[in-house]
Amino acid sequence: MTSPAHLPATGSLDVQSFINKQPLSTYQWRIVLLCFLIVFLDGLDTAAMGFIAPALTQDWGIDRASLGPVMSAALIGMVFGALGSGPLADRFGRKIVLVTAVFLFGLFSLLSAFSSNIDQLLALRLLTGLGLGAAMPNATTLLSEYTPERLKSLLVTSMFCGFNLGMASGGFVSAKMIPAYGWHSLLLLGGILPLVLAVVLLVWLPESARFLVVRGKGDDKVRKTLAPIAPGEVAAASGFSVPEQKTVQSRNVFKVIFSGTYSAGTLLLWLTYFMGLVIVYLLTSWLPTLMRDSGASMEQAAFIGALFQFGGVLSAVGAGWAMDRFNPHKVIGIFYLMAGVFAYCVGQSLGEVTLLATLVLLAGMCVNGAQSAMPSLAARFYPTQGRATGVSWMLGIGRFGAILGAWIGATLLGLGWNFEQVLTALVVPAAIATTAVIIKGLVSHADAT
Repeated sequence: MTSPAHLPATGSLDVQSFINKQPLSTYQWRIVLLCFLIVFLDGLDTAAMGFIAPALTQDWGIDRASLGPVMSAALIGMVFGALGSGPLADRFGRKIVLVTAVFLFGLFSLLSAFSSNIDQLLALRLLTGLGLGAAMPNATTLLSEYTPERLKSLLVTSMFCGFNLGMASGGFVSAKMIPAYGWHSLLLLGGILPLVLAVVLLVWLPESARFLVVRGKGDDKVRKTLAPIAPGEVAAASGFSVPEQKTVQSRNVFKVIFSGTYSAGTLLLWLTYFMGLVIVYLLTSWLPTLMRDSGASMEQAAFIGALFQFGGVLSAVGAGWAMDRFNPHKVIGIFYLMAGVFAYCVGQSLGEVTLLATLVLLAGMCVNGAQSAMPSLAARFYPTQGRATGVSWMLGIGRFGAILGAWIGATLLGLGWNFEQVLTALVVPAAIATTAVIIKGLVSHADAT
């Protein structure tokens, strides 16, 4: 039955108001699941090098400092993948960019498994990173454009916890696969699964209806895309619109994300996400190695490293739920603050395996929960015309923090820093991230309408 609230006198249907009023359909749950699988495999491939590093150094007879460039290669590729994919998705569509990204990181991960030296592996991980960097921001953007406002943060962060689950699964799987089949096996798995998913996405993933509207792709395409949610109501509409068409006139995506109140918010989002990734990637890349240096077995090191990522799975849904009900900037700020506290405590707990594992889990819950929430915060902040660019550039600029985190780990270990000193240093980026997101909430807090 058609609701008058959705159909004004002109008969035009406001896409976001329509989505807000409807219960979540099976069609929308399918989009949630597909986007979850994208970021799950993204996380699995992203974390792979950290988990295979101990076995790789042993197999190839190289020192761990030599792995620094390889550790950073995929992250560098992710920067360019994210920065380039956002404007492409705002120009040509979310779906085509997503399918291409998943195919690319699957293909090059598969080829990475057959590397025979550092130079080959470095080049292939760089290319893998292009796909990894493009996938996550556009999955976030597409899903946010199909979710009602009342559930947006919850659903987007729930999807995003697939990234942490993928990274954690890499640890659990590697603990079993690498001793039995060698380090190549994890890269093979991380290549085959995305190639299968790319085919599934081509068939089952829809384009964003909001994108189709703002890019003037025609009412028939919009109608076909929205019909599975509420067929009768969509069929009764004479046209479609989104609120941003009235307030955002520019088609230049960079003018959109740097116009008016968006400019300060954009810079603060970049700084927050950058500092969060310094923490995440220093620990993801080097925690297993630090554990090994401290006397843990390879299996223990992989397991505790996986606990750090698994913590984000446990907290992401809670962070999203809280963001939909309270000030999202304060929620994220508290998560970053506690991440710094727990990272410091991890550094003080060497020798107490149970306590160490618990604190690593709590640190992972805090920092990965905050990182999972940031794309949702960005997606809510930007209008449709620049949403993919806004989200992807936050993630892309943030990747420099990931590169810095991996590099800092290698540098500090090379200088002889111990486990406690490295973990204590993470208090600094945690404090900066907390401050930046709180300031963002004060000076540039409104969601796009």
